[in-house]
Amino acid sequence: MANLEGVYWDLDGTIANTEIEAHLPAFNKSFNDLEIDWYWDKKTYIDLLKINGGRNRVKYFAMNRGDNLSNDQIVNIHNRKQYHYLNFIEDGAVQLKNGVFRLISELMEKNVRQFIVTSSSRNQVNVLMNILFKEIKPFEFFITSEDVNLHKPDPMPYLKAISLSKIKRNCSIVFEDSVPGVKSSLSANLPTICVQSNIPTNFSEDIDLDLLIDNLGDDNHPTKIIKGEPMSNKYIDYAFMNAFLKKY
Repeated sequence: MANLEGVYWDLDGTIANTEIEAHLPAFNKSFNDLEIDWYWDKKTYIDLLKINGGRNRVKYFAMNRGDNLSNDQIVNIHNRKQYHYLNFIEDGAVQLKNGVFRLISELMEKNVRQFIVTSSSRNQVNVLMNILFKEIKPFEFFITSEDVNLHKPDPMPYLKAISLSKIKRNCSIVFEDSVPGVKSSLSANLPTICVQSNIPTNFSEDIDLDLLIDNLGDDNHPTKIIKGEPMSNKYIDYAFMNAFLKKY
């Protein structure tokens, strides 16, 4: 039977909800700074999240409106947005999701290696880590947008992580929250647990997801199974994760 040796964590929406809390207001501030007559409300932004990557979202939105933006303008919008996003993070707009710190701490005690695999930039990751994990350094390495040529839903980010960690697939688990992320990890043949974020997500039947939960859980907020076999545990912990790996 395989034992848990490594955990690959997605960042945005999995470790912390960042989209509505920081990314969206940062985009709107960038539009205002550059005197672009756009405003994205929550519904518009959630619809745009089907497009992977901030620059691609700006380009898609402009095309749908019939606005002719140059590549330089799109880059300027995105760079300005990054500036505001980092300010929101440093001002404490983003917090760890329920159960994240508890589980990461337990995995550290059990000597389970942990990694970040994200579509965010390395700068964004570094800022978030410094804010959210001031007292501990749980992650061995980060795979960020700069580290791969193809991003989620392509499996390349996870394939690179596997190559660097050298952990067998059936001895590791991925935590993801989005359709592109789940497609990426499953395409890399990694056992995957999907944790809902505050962004509504519909997983189609062609995504062979074994476990979808509402949160990682703690004593006050038990984990609810949305898709998958019932669990006797009150929340996701090391023992549950080892049991989850039995099917692999």
